[in-house]
Amino acid sequence: MNLINKYSRTLTQDPTQPAAQAMYYALGMTEEDLAKAQVGIASMGYDGNPCNMHLNDLAALVKQGVWEQGLVGLTFHTIGVSDGMSNGTPGMRYSLVSRDIIADSIETVCGAQYYDGLITVPGCDKNMPGSLIAMGRLDRPSIMVYGGTIAPGHYKGEDLNIISAFEALGKKIAGNLDEADFKGIVMNACPGPGACGGMYTANTMASAIEALGMSLPYSSSNPALSEEKKQECKDAGKYIQQLLEKDIKPSDIMTAKAFDNALTLIMVLGGSTNAVLHFIAMARAVGVPLTQDDFQRISDKVPVLGDLKPSGRYLMEDLHNVGGVPAVLKYLLAKGLIHGDCLTVTGKTMAENLADIPDLDFNSQRIILPVETPVKATGHLQILYGNLASGGSVAKISGKEGERFSGPARVFDGEEQLISGIREGRVKAGDVVVIRYVGPRGAPGMPEMLKPTSAIIGAGLGKSVALITDGRFSGGTHGFVVGHITPEAHDGGLIALVHDNDIIELDAVNNQMTLHVSEAEIEQRRKSWQQPPLTVSKGILYKYAKQVRTAAEGCVTDE
Repeated sequence: MNLINKYSRTLTQDPTQPAAQAMYYALGMTEEDLAKAQVGIASMGYDGNPCNMHLNDLAALVKQGVWEQGLVGLTFHTIGVSDGMSNGTPGMRYSLVSRDIIADSIETVCGAQYYDGLITVPGCDKNMPGSLIAMGRLDRPSIMVYGGTIAPGHYKGEDLNIISAFEALGKKIAGNLDEADFKGIVMNACPGPGACGGMYTANTMASAIEALGMSLPYSSSNPALSEEKKQECKDAGKYIQQLLEKDIKPSDIMTAKAFDNALTLIMVLGGSTNAVLHFIAMARAVGVPLTQDDFQRISDKVPVLGDLKPSGRYLMEDLHNVGGVPAVLKYLLAKGLIHGDCLTVTGKTMAENLADIPDLDFNSQRIILPVETPVKATGHLQILYGNLASGGSVAKISGKEGERFSGPARVFDGEEQLISGIREGRVKAGDVVVIRYVGPRGAPGMPEMLKPTSAIIGAGLGKSVALITDGRFSGGTHGFVVGHITPEAHDGGLIALVHDNDIIELDAVNNQMTLHVSEAEIEQRRKSWQQPPLTVSKGILYKYAKQVRTAAEGCVTDE
């Protein structure tokens, strides 16, 4: 049955729009095609990033599947930024910014072209929340098709991933790795297309969006080059048709209970701190009042069950081989940890999707542990407040690095200062490393501190120092780290007033981070502090710095 278009009717059937109709005929469409619903297919494919290099091919399969269902599929493109390539450079300031550019551009195309439905084909980290924010704003039937995970690399019998390259740099700086092996690791870490293989930000977001109900079952764990991924792309056409027929919109799927499901899976799999920013922003796009405190609420009651990198042993492809995210969700449903009555893009509920999924076998795999013997009894994401973070902060506590840390501050205004400090031996065991003026406005763009944390770990200090920042962390970061500190230094947050050797106490049991300096001294320092000028004066980074809300508000730019 052909669907009569709903939103695109103005362009295709209104007799006062002959120019638009003429242009559709120029595309090769027939009069019959003009009566069909139109689906925009947004590909984030581009040649410059392994996470995205294959997405245009996947988008072509999605388009084929859409047309086979009697719909019109029209492909368009939006941008991407490689987090792996830009990390540790000034280019990393554009990473989080790209999320909102992606959302804006998808909204713009679908809004202007009156597309009835939307399928996005994202790869790297910010592609996915950008897609979901746009879907929420448009609120038209939508599906996300994740580009899939990369296969592991190999060198001298060791499985590698992108984080291996960053940590190799730290080992090299510390004199623990020679040039030949450093180059061998770098050359073999990424063997081909697909997003970074651990439970880093891309796989965290893909898994959680599947749990949210906005992608098809197995989307997050189907490998990038697998036959399963190709079939998923073709199947998207069938499911978008069903969503159009039933008028099931993102707001029908992305409910408060569905967000609880997504946050639960993030905790269970040991996912990235970036999920806090992104899910707050995605929820705001559909009017769901999600806050960072909801992450704490879920973290307090949900265990970490996944032994996945960066703090664990396994990669996403390993999880795929034992049943993928659906097998995990089925187990969580059986344990009463997720809601089974939430609607999904299949047109069925979560429970209906999982009914025939094979159970996890705890005798044959150790990637996902049973709730009785978890990796950690409660969640790894902790929201810390205190005088250093009156607006909140996000800690990633796997349990391996302890739950409390106290030590003298070692202060760096930016990550390059820290890298120099490591080379010069300024960072010692027991220090609390402070990287500031890298927040949403201060950088601007709130870059990830993956290079500094990897360098610290590679230098052998990963278990003996803590790191706090008003910037972000990569999903590949591990160790005792606290980010998203609000207010940020640029806005006069207390982090701007920290001096070397001040004592900082981090307490992930009572969820406090405290600068142990007297109120009188703090007030004296505040009087002499002046807000620095923005580091940019034009362009997208300047616009971002002027528009962006705090990390606690998801760094949204449209409010």
